[in-house]
Amino acid sequence: MNAKQKYFQIARVICISLGLFWLALSPVALPMLGTPAAFAAEDEDERARLEAELKELEAQMDQYEDQIASYKKQGGSLKNEISSLNSKVAKLNLQIQAITLTIRELDRKISDTKFKIQSTEATLQSHRESLAALLRNLHASEQEGLLSVFLKNPKLSDFFSDMNGVLALQNNVRVEIEEISGLHEQLTEEQGQLLLAKADAQTAKAYQDAQKKQVDSVKAQKNQLLAVTKGQESKYQALLKETKENAAKIRNRLFQLLGGGEMKFEEAYEYAKLASGATGVSAALILAVLDRESALGQNVGKCSYKTAMSPSNRPLFENIAKDLGLNPETLMVSCPNRDGAYGGAMGPAQFIPSTWNLYKDKVGNVTGHRPPSPWNNADAFVATALYLKDAGGASDSVADQRRAAARYYAGGNWSRYLWTYGEAVVSKARRFAQDIADITS
Repeated sequence: MNAKQKYFQIARVICISLGLFWLALSPVALPMLGTPAAFAAEDEDERARLEAELKELEAQMDQYEDQIASYKKQGGSLKNEISSLNSKVAKLNLQIQAITLTIRELDRKISDTKFKIQSTEATLQSHRESLAALLRNLHASEQEGLLSVFLKNPKLSDFFSDMNGVLALQNNVRVEIEEISGLHEQLTEEQGQLLLAKADAQTAKAYQDAQKKQVDSVKAQKNQLLAVTKGQESKYQALLKETKENAAKIRNRLFQLLGGGEMKFEEAYEYAKLASGATGVSAALILAVLDRESALGQNVGKCSYKTAMSPSNRPLFENIAKDLGLNPETLMVSCPNRDGAYGGAMGPAQFIPSTWNLYKDKVGNVTGHRPPSPWNNADAFVATALYLKDAGGASDSVADQRRAAARYYAGGNWSRYLWTYGEAVVSKARRFAQDIADITS
């Protein structure tokens, strides 16, 4: 077989493969969403406005939080309690506004991603048409025999020029296939981002509804307090003494871990103290992140790694299990969400294997476990604290702690969860801080 026949044989294989490739990349019809330049300019302006509004709301909420803390420091009195409840209502209303802005930002993200998908589909179609033309030309070249090409070009230089043209045509086919493959990967990623943004918007809306109910609950609490005490300080003090939870009850209260299982609160606090001492992150914040209720109902610890975990993380998971002498088939991990985004988070700290591998040596340095285990409570508490520290959670600022919690939950998409998961965690941390004060006083 001569060189030209070899090239044509390769081209035939490419044509067959391309037919299958086109079936896998069939276009999806999407609505037109405007011109790229206009969309980008409007998108940037909207993003800047939302960020400015959220920053202003955050500052106002922190002021209300300072007021609530101030009333507590002044001592328990009916007047202070009523003022504190009023501040809580005002803060909750601001949180609802912040979540509304977050949902607006998510809607913008969804529109942006739809536009990118539509643009990528258009580029794919253009490449398909270009590739079809190249293949037609290649097929026409294949039909000409070597002798025919030579007779058409009696000059040797013309003959080799035609041969070089065929080679160039084949190279163009290869380039087009590579570009189509790259566009397909880009389209898959953009569709994944769209699904995640939609899931985030649903979570934010659900949390917004929960915050609205909490506003009503705090108002009802205030009205009930006034009705029971009839505005009298002495009656309020008697009620306060009767309802205050004592230290013994707090110590024995069951603490629910995010990754499954339970322990007494005092035991959980001991683990949190260990992790806090090694990182500077408050024990209350560590407890709040690990507490199952602050996960907003995330489904954890019920799926097999083979069905829940991304392909890249599966071998890492198998190695972690092997190092610990555990059977990966019997270890449960978090499930994928409803839109198909991968799960695969492990144990109480809910680290995916790739993230666990980044922290396991540091965890072992603190706990002395070699290797540490995602399913060991001490290791999980320390891993959580280390991640929070890297995310800025060792700061005394509530805003920094809120951001650190959101980063812990959502990584690079943390801004979408600042006023859902992030705020839920810092609110829970405040309650844990009071519990810790009660059992250590």
